[in-house]
Amino acid sequence: MTLYAAYGTNLDPAQMSDRCPHSPLHTTGWLTGWRLTFGGEEHGWDGALPTIVEDPIDQVFVAVYDVTPEDETALDGWESADTGLYRKTKVRVSTMNGELLVWAYVLDAYEGGLPSASLLGLLANAAEAADAPVDYVAGLRRRTCRSTGL
Repeated sequence: MTLYAAYGTNLDPAQMSDRCPHSPLHTTGWLTGWRLTFGGEEHGWDGALPTIVEDPIDQVFVAVYDVTPEDETALDGWESADTGLYRKTKVRVSTMNGELLVWAYVLDAYEGGLPSASLLGLLANAAEAADAPVDYVAGLRRRTCRSTGL
């Protein structure tokens, strides 16, 4: 098993259970020195895609899962890592029990662009399902989103 830090819609335990049925939740924590952002708008069908970038004054709430090799392969498909859109990087997660070295997906595209309102809603709902702090979830819900043009 290997430890994976979910920061996007994979924060939702139900979604992770469907995608990676053999990979239990290990803990939750924070990627300190990183921030949640968006990029690769040209790759998304509905706005920019979520990613993380290093930022010394920010942090991102994550759920850490013990991922089996089989589930990791499936997750690579779900996250488009098998096509090169996302790549894996090692990061440190601060938890109540100390630091963990884990991997996370990082978008292999330029930062910029706005996510859709529906994506921000999914991210906020996933964070809420993972028991993220109320202010973190509220911050996701307040983020600027892409205009639908309607």
